Amino acid sequence: MKAARSPLVPAGPARPGLRERKKTKTREAIREATFALIGERGYDAVTIERIAERAEVSPSTVLRYFPAKEDIVLTDAYDRPLLSALAERPADEPWPASVRHALHRAVGLALAEQPETTLLRARLLLEVPAVRSRMLESLSATGRVLARDLAARTGLDPDGLEVRVRATSLLCGLLEAATYWAEHGRADDLPGLVDRTLDILGHGLPEPSPTRPADHAP
Repeated sequence: MKAARSPLVPAGPARPGLRERKKTKTREAIREATFALIGERGYDAVTIERIAERAEVSPSTVLRYFPAKEDIVLTDAYDRPLLSALAERPADEPWPASVRHALHRAVGLALAEQPETTLLRARLLLEVPAVRSRMLESLSATGRVLARDLAARTGLDPDGLEVRVRATSLLCGLLEAATYWAEHGRADDLPGLVDRTLDILGHGLPEPSPTRPADHAP
């Protein structure tokens, strides 16, 4: 099977230059400082000034990379790992199968490489209205990118209602899965919740369990 030609990321990217590597290092320093401070002080007590001090950059630098504090928490949380993994799937693979593989890889990497950050982000989505609101705002942009990939694989119109609904419903479902995971103390298996989400989107609600009639008193 040949590799997918996806619009999500360019094929065969060259190694980033020194300037790009410095920008990536700065972004990561800001994100690491933010999560460390949130863990120490709580979300509301963390300001852009404190983040800048911890990351050893200026407040203007923080805002140049991230327009709002919520963006620091959410950037690269879902978009980049998912889109990169999806772009690597074979071009002739059915889109639902590609999405499932890509999500398992993205979630697996997040839990393996940044378990504490993943847990903290899930808690913030649950507890901080501003973070959840910002996530909902960002879904439209991510949905458009997913719609382009879905359209490229299926030949459908990327701006058609069917494609837009399919892409957006996927993202909203994943957001609810993450929220459910946080609500239940992260006791559930997150990849398993992703599978359940995809099954619901693909096949609808499961049949209700039969209920036993209430016993009648003599």
